[in-house]
Amino acid sequence: MSRREYEIEITVNEIKITKVIIDPHYEEKHAESVNDEIIVELVKTLDGKLHEADAETAPFSYFVTDEIELNGKFYKLIWLLEDQEIYIGVVNAHRR
Repeated sequence: MSRREYEIEITVNEIKITKVIIDPHYEEKHAESVNDEIIVELVKTLDGKLHEADAETAPFSYFVTDEIELNGKFYKLIWLLEDQEIYIGVVNAHRR
């Protein structure tokens, strides 16, 4: 399966983000509790905040944001930023 892209308008780490790119990897184990719509909503919760990278491998910075509450449920989001780019890449997501 190929990656899917969605338009979004948020600011993360003082970078204006206009796109979310979702890797379908999450579907292997978490398709019953997570879908693209939920992932986009989880990404929106990152808006306006500064996040410290958990790992960096140029040109990517990787982040893990845990305990994101959405509609009374908690999720973990694994995502990345690429240097000089205006998208968030979602590596994986699942319900806690």
